[in-house]
Amino acid sequence: MNNIPENIRLKELVIVANLNKPFFDDFISFLQMEGYADLYEFVIEQDASKAKMAIKKYLERKIPKDIKLYDGIARPYADENKAKWLLLGWIFRDAPEQRLKGLLNNLSGQQNERKAELLNQVRQYVATILDERERWNWIPISEVIIDRLEGSRRSIKGNLFEEIVRRNLKDIFEKHKIQLSIDKTQIKLSGETYDIKVSGTRGDILIPVKTRETMGGGHALLFTRDIHKAITVANQDGYQCIPIIIAESWTCDLIALGCQEVIYINKNPNQINEVEPLLVQKLENLIEVFCSII
Repeated sequence: MNNIPENIRLKELVIVANLNKPFFDDFISFLQMEGYADLYEFVIEQDASKAKMAIKKYLERKIPKDIKLYDGIARPYADENKAKWLLLGWIFRDAPEQRLKGLLNNLSGQQNERKAELLNQVRQYVATILDERERWNWIPISEVIIDRLEGSRRSIKGNLFEEIVRRNLKDIFEKHKIQLSIDKTQIKLSGETYDIKVSGTRGDILIPVKTRETMGGGHALLFTRDIHKAITVANQDGYQCIPIIIAESWTCDLIALGCQEVIYINKNPNQINEVEPLLVQKLENLIEVFCSII
């Protein structure tokens, strides 16, 4: 057992999931005040109107001030309306932002009315396929929350490094008195997203920032394919491309990517304090490349 590296990612996700238990418990307390013995009794409620009314009432109810829902890196959601929407979506084994949010447009009424209607339909559906009582307590639901938090964490970490790269580029350009502009938002090109665009009078450089905590298997192949595609699309449209790849034990042949300049940092992106100094050094090494578009 001592020879197995500690799964820090899982440990951190479990910690955050447990931070969210009071938010879950508060919902259970609300259901009990509505006359339901437990979550399972609510899930199998046959009176759709009654269940929908309970959901709407919960969405409109104020959450106690000392209770928060936390995202994948343990930041509390500032908007409690979003937090309640996320929790209910997770409890009903769905993806509230990725899937359900788009479906709200198909419904009429005020926002909470539409949310309650949609969540109630999801409740009715999931009750038919997860009809055992033991599926509706904290332990199985916490596993769903861990999965959702991992997706949240991945997205946040990607955005975090995007901002780290943008900030360090700005500092480097100011230090060397380089007159280049850095777009504040991502850009899309032929279906590909590029996190950073650096512009000069002689051209532009696109920088996709790719991070991955673990490597191996099919996911590693998809990760490499996405990098290669981003480079190919940029080159086909006449842009220089400098991908920044932060991934531990990534085994791709950098030359095979078909890109003259690649920043690869062989570190877990969770190790921000170790990654950032290496990133700054590698960006500094590309000063001449950036100067070529002034």
